[in-house]
Amino acid sequence: MTKSDSAVRVTVTRDGPYMVTGGVKLSEQIIATGPDGSSQAWIEKDLPETPPKFALCRCGQSNKKPFCDGTHATVGFDGTEVADRTPYRDQAKVFDGPSLALLDAEKLCAFARFCDPNGQVWSQVAQTDDPEVRATFVRQVHSCPSGRLVAWDKATGTALEPDLEPTIGLIEDPAEACSGPLWLRGGIAIISADGEAYEVRNRVTLCRCGESKNKPFCDGTHAAIKFRAK
Repeated sequence: MTKSDSAVRVTVTRDGPYMVTGGVKLSEQIIATGPDGSSQAWIEKDLPETPPKFALCRCGQSNKKPFCDGTHATVGFDGTEVADRTPYRDQAKVFDGPSLALLDAEKLCAFARFCDPNGQVWSQVAQTDDPEVRATFVRQVHSCPSGRLVAWDKATGTALEPDLEPTIGLIEDPAEACSGPLWLRGGIAIISADGEAYEVRNRVTLCRCGESKNKPFCDGTHAAIKFRAK
């Protein structure tokens, strides 16, 4: 397990909110689409400064989103964590290419759809000896907020990861008319309700609609139910 270099920590509480400590910037992260409706870029909007410790809604029903207002206790929210805790590399399927490989842990998909443009990343990886294709491939993989997809450098035996500061993004998906998950970036530690630490990763998405079947992680259900945080 990788040790987090960040002071920020997110603790999953039993059938309750995410407790965030260590002081962290919150921002709105909007999926921008091209003329064909495909995901093309992230648009960031800063949000007001947060206190050193605060609680983010996990049940999806707070009237003070993104913050918790105690509604989870009145609606009988079941926040049982069921996600696989084995390391990402053990979960991921490998798609091989000439210089890069694509690692894919499908259960972590947050349905941001940056993988789809330009013939999809699963096809692009076979052409990563072409510098233009390689650059497009890496950009699209890096845009995957959940870290479901990782570009793997075969020569060095290491993951290619974007340089991200520890921040938490609130994803908005106008193309799907819904709000998405919490996007934890930059190696933020996540502690389960039973006190165990999840693997520290550069990109992670946590469910905030309350309906994921892979809690605490997002599984894309927010898009199916058209969850709205606003």
